[in-house]
Amino acid sequence: MRRWRLGLRGKSLLALGFTCLIALAMSGLLGWFVLAEMREHFGLAYARNLTQLNLQRVRGPVSRELALSLRFADSEVVRQWLLDETDVTKRDVFFREAESFRRDFQDHTWFAAVASSRHYYFRNDMAAESSSPRGMLDPDAVKDSWFFATMADPAPFNVHADFDDVTGVARVYFNVVATDGDRRIGVVGAALDLAGFMKEFVASHEPGVTPMILDGEGAIEFHADSNLIARYWTTDKAAARKTAFALIEGAADRAAFAKAMQEAKRRPETVTTAWVRLDGKNQLVAIGYIAELGWHVVSAVDLNAARIVNVAWFRPAIAVVVLLMAIPLVGFGLAIERFVLRSLRRLHASASAIAAGQYDVALPDVAEDEIGDLTAAFGIMADRVKRHTEVLESKVRERTAALEIRNREVLAAHKQIADSIEYACTIQRSVLPNGQLEEAFGDDHFVIWRPRDVVGGDFYICHADDENCLLGLVDCAGHGVPGALMSMAGRAAIVRAIHETGPHSPAAVLARTDAAIRATLGNNGLAIATSMDAGLVRIDRRKGRLLFSGARIRMFSVEAGNVTEFADSRRALGERRHGTYRDHDLELVPGRTYYLASDGFFDQPGGDRGFGFGKHRFAAMLRDHAHLPLRDQQQAFAATLARYQGDWRQRDDITMLSFRVT
Repeated sequence: MRRWRLGLRGKSLLALGFTCLIALAMSGLLGWFVLAEMREHFGLAYARNLTQLNLQRVRGPVSRELALSLRFADSEVVRQWLLDETDVTKRDVFFREAESFRRDFQDHTWFAAVASSRHYYFRNDMAAESSSPRGMLDPDAVKDSWFFATMADPAPFNVHADFDDVTGVARVYFNVVATDGDRRIGVVGAALDLAGFMKEFVASHEPGVTPMILDGEGAIEFHADSNLIARYWTTDKAAARKTAFALIEGAADRAAFAKAMQEAKRRPETVTTAWVRLDGKNQLVAIGYIAELGWHVVSAVDLNAARIVNVAWFRPAIAVVVLLMAIPLVGFGLAIERFVLRSLRRLHASASAIAAGQYDVALPDVAEDEIGDLTAAFGIMADRVKRHTEVLESKVRERTAALEIRNREVLAAHKQIADSIEYACTIQRSVLPNGQLEEAFGDDHFVIWRPRDVVGGDFYICHADDENCLLGLVDCAGHGVPGALMSMAGRAAIVRAIHETGPHSPAAVLARTDAAIRATLGNNGLAIATSMDAGLVRIDRRKGRLLFSGARIRMFSVEAGNVTEFADSRRALGERRHGTYRDHDLELVPGRTYYLASDGFFDQPGGDRGFGFGKHRFAAMLRDHAHLPLRDQQQAFAATLARYQGDWRQRDDITMLSFRVT
């Protein structure tokens, strides 16, 4: 009879039963939602009450200062002095009158600006008593724009926060227009120091609460961040001053804020509210309006940061819930450890030992459950892996020995090939006519010969007869060993052509070489390239002439900064179609420099996108360095090509031959 056992599934169900007890914690979410609703309700009441309190805080001192400023501006003594500023008697009476008002002003500060002279007067406890003006108002100065904006504003007064450059103090200014009938004769008023007012209005509030005062257009008059308060007063307040709308994110929230401001202005006895995203957080704003000042008093409350609801009672409840959650979690963990993890941990240790090559490790006891079945299957697998590993190790040893033998053979063959190519390079260099060029031109020549591989298909020739000389450059198809073999065949064909036709006509030499190449390699039946690019120059010092003929290699010359290019035949030697070669008869100009280059120079990729060096860049290089001696030009050209090439691989053999007849 099969014994009943508690399998892995039963153990999982048992553990899940313990886990379900955690669902009791969901009741805590209900309490959280209730708390959130309470916080929003009390937060709304708190914001409204705080705004009403701030309205009274602002209205009291500011209204008092405004009333005194209006009386000051309406004084007959002030009016008479503004009409006749230079009258000594009126001035003395005015300053006595101003001193009496100064004692009544809260900060003992008054100011006056005369429209006719634009003189500015200021007096407080810190300034020395003087009847001389403090300065003259400039209509082009931003700091003086408050006066001209006030004079242009039809309103009898305005109140704003500003920064006084004369005193260096941030203040609230009560700008009252003094009139003589319908004529505006100046601006007088008082200044209220912001330091004490800001401490009373802004700095004493709870965390998460931001009070501010705005004018009718939303410009910030007071704020905890003094950098947000506009420094100067201009006519276009909304454009020139910093507004609360700039702090609000989203057009919809700014529209809701503007609507709340309009509603507060329409009903000054009430406080309006709105939800806006301010400073990256959703905040509740409460707005009140002071009609006599045209100010909006705003309180922005972040309900997540402000201490609206006392949550001290919530902490013991959270602790109890956490404790109740911990008990089933501990039970769940013990059950998993006892029934599942312990057996799996033993099986893991055995698997790690087998993975390290210890195939004789003892497996844990086989239990009567799914983990026991897994352990038994793992033991069978481990035994098979051990036997397969032994077979594979034997085969690996055999294959490794064979590979070592083959590797030694490959290395030996590679060394033979490398030595052969190096020897071929030595042979190829030995047949290049460096000695003949040195004897014919001395320091008035240079050669850049740079095969792509150790050996290459480019070579150059020099055949001297008496004072005259035939020299040139040949670029055979291919590079590396095939190119080097082609260069040997090409050199033999050119030497034979010179002996048969003579060195007097480069075109005749090219035509005879073309025929020899076709006769030698043209009928080999192989699909290989056997063509050669060539450029030959005949120098006849006695006649003062220079003959040039090219087969897809052109000649360049430089004189007085001008680069001249001499055309070549479009057909290479040995192509399918026969080419026609002719001599260019040129005057041999002493001091003029001539250049021949294979297409490897022009086609070398480089730069950012791997474009070829090209003829335009080649001509510019010749022009830039033509003033140097030829040996210095050789170094300059090699360095220019290396800089352009950068990290790009050399594409073809590169050869350049230059000479100068002196």
